[in-house]
Amino acid sequence: MKTEKEKMISGEYYLANDPELVKERADCKRLLKQLNVDEYVVGDGTKAVLAKLIPNAPSSLYIEPPFHCDYGYNITCGENVYFNVNCVVLDVMPVKIGNNVFCASAVQIYTATHPLEADQRRVLENAKPVVIGDDCWIGGGAIICPGVTIGDRCVIGAGSVITKGIPSDSLAVGTPARVIRKIDNK
Repeated sequence: MKTEKEKMISGEYYLANDPELVKERADCKRLLKQLNVDEYVVGDGTKAVLAKLIPNAPSSLYIEPPFHCDYGYNITCGENVYFNVNCVVLDVMPVKIGNNVFCASAVQIYTATHPLEADQRRVLENAKPVVIGDDCWIGGGAIICPGVTIGDRCVIGAGSVITKGIPSDSLAVGTPARVIRKIDNK
């Protein structure tokens, strides 16, 4: 029989109040306090906290506090990833971020979702993974919804809500976001 954590990571409905998951979120919050309060001015201590908080990221990961996430271990980053202030990554399922990805202030990446039926929603939740390709720029206040894949070399306009996949080499803007043109990345 699967644990609630195994169900969560596989995208099945799970119980978020499972003791193991509650403990892991609390451990994450303690690391976030270190990052967001104790190490608020980015310095040598910040790298050590980030290595614990997001173990699947290289040392080139740069986060400008404050930053928020659920678990941290479900975030995988390539080289040269940057998060500006007030970014949120709800990493109930894997969030895979490629190389050279820049997230402006207040970008929000969500994997968590919930059943539409109220009686189920009271107790269960589930998630869908998010993938962001290489060389992307995500504009300030953009929201990336569960299950979205953004291709390589994309630009997402500020304030956009990404509800479906964006093909590589695209400029996408709006709510919901739509591709308004291709980008020539030759």
